Amino acid sequence: MNFNKTKYLYTGGMYSNLKLDKDSEIEFRKEYKYLGIIFDTSGTDDKKIRSRVIQARKCIACLNRIMWSKDIRKERKLNIYNALIKSSLLYGSETRRLTENKRRVKATKMDALRRSSRISQKERIRNVTIRQQIGLQEPIIKETEQNHLMWYGHVQRMAEGRLPKKALKGMLKQKRA
Repeated sequence: MNFNKTKYLYTGGMYSNLKLDKDSEIEFRKEYKYLGIIFDTSGTDDKKIRSRVIQARKCIACLNRIMWSKDIRKERKLNIYNALIKSSLLYGSETRRLTENKRRVKATKMDALRRSSRISQKERIRNVTIRQQIGLQEPIIKETEQNHLMWYGHVQRMAEGRLPKKALKGMLKQKRA
């Protein structure tokens, strides 16, 4: 075990570096990024969702000229939106809660759709109208809820002894080491 690279994250309560022996110590971290997802001491999904929104906004900014272009059809722009922006925004949505961050996610999606429709916010056209023009009826929150249900079904089909199923049912009997 490499003690220089090993860190730990603790949610709730007091925290400090872990001393294993007189020479070995594992450093405490307040947040940790693993597979593109940020975990922090609060145990909430806020930083994860903000991170996904920031990634999607960066993607929108990089594609700004393409999205506002007159020369690219709406169907192509919708394909670009689905492949790059929506996938970035929904990455990991199966396992995160959307509470107060729903507004941020919706706003990011509508920003991309407005740009692809070449409609500025100053024009005061409703989001429903823009979604109808593009041909997207499903709000992104509905898609997130569908992802939640798909993940729930996947976990329900797992064998009883699997950790995700035990965690979902709240049947963990001992702490993981």
